[in-house]
Amino acid sequence: MSAHDNDIELFQTMITRVLEQEIAPHYDEWEAAGATPKSLWQTLGAAGMLGIDMPEEYGGAGASIEISQLAVEEIARQGFGGFCGSYNIHANIVMPYILHIGSDKQKQQWLPSMVSGEAVGAIAMTEPGAGSDLAAIRTTAKRTDDGWLINGAKIFITNGLQADIVIVCAKTNPDAGAKGVSLFLVDARLPGFSRGKGIHKIGQHSGDTAELFFSDLLVPHDALLGEENKGFSYLMQELPRERLGVAAQAIGATEGALALTLDYVQERKAFGQRVADFQNTRFKLAEAKAQLDMARVYLDHCIEKYKHNAMTPTDAAVLKLQLTEMQCKITDECLQLFGGYGYTLEYPISRFYVDARVQTIYAGTSEIMKEVIARSLLGK
Repeated sequence: MSAHDNDIELFQTMITRVLEQEIAPHYDEWEAAGATPKSLWQTLGAAGMLGIDMPEEYGGAGASIEISQLAVEEIARQGFGGFCGSYNIHANIVMPYILHIGSDKQKQQWLPSMVSGEAVGAIAMTEPGAGSDLAAIRTTAKRTDDGWLINGAKIFITNGLQADIVIVCAKTNPDAGAKGVSLFLVDARLPGFSRGKGIHKIGQHSGDTAELFFSDLLVPHDALLGEENKGFSYLMQELPRERLGVAAQAIGATEGALALTLDYVQERKAFGQRVADFQNTRFKLAEAKAQLDMARVYLDHCIEKYKHNAMTPTDAAVLKLQLTEMQCKITDECLQLFGGYGYTLEYPISRFYVDARVQTIYAGTSEIMKEVIARSLLGK
């Protein structure tokens, strides 16, 4: 076994153990409450599960990206879809943004506390009137002698209720469309930053989602993340990592749903035989296995390209489109094999089902993914 394979095995054991001890016993309670306790972040930080591939100088493990994706997969596989989305935002999106774009001061200020779980991260792009169309955002940031003055509102922000640090996407040149967008690192303790109530969703209940409001929110000049008016190019640069995380969540959750279904159909009987003995059941399970194996190969291919800075936005769009659509399709068919029991909260397959649905919506809808792919084929 190579040193890399040994690392993966060690991390797999650690991650599984932490999830079974710290999340599994409480997750039903958190789903019912509609939130996870903020203390969970520090628990995971102490266990080494945050910032797995962050450099050691910031407190991370300096491990490979495969292992960071392994954590996402395992959280999803165990059926913790609500928290998985929150984890993805914190560890797979906000921290890499700061690492890749931030100044030395910004990295030192935020990354160690995010790795330890003392600070929770969020990213605020979506607005009530602007989802995937970043050129249409209305939140503004105006340069003043004292700093940047931010005004506006964001919606559907994962970790919005718990976040300590928020990457805010705002217009710094209102006349330049997408080329007038900048990113800011906003400390949620500052005056002028406020949160709405948590948004109630059909799934992923334990993952908090909220509206955020900025009213004459003054941030220092050095809160600008990267360069002014280059926000859109930074977002495009970081999309592959974001969509890798969503894809890892999709494949982990699909494997988890299939495992539940395999157990159920071998125990449940109908018309004098096991549900597993019906040809329809066997063919559905075979199709799911084949799709998962193909998906796994493409995910591994994209991770390898990402490691060599060769993963393109089109690669990311294909990955996100195929794996999230696969997740919804297979989970739906798995629930069908449970019959009426699948529609009850008593059986975990129902949670896999409702948690899956948003995967084809956030981080770019399936329709937007198709548009990205089509443009790569046909041009604009």
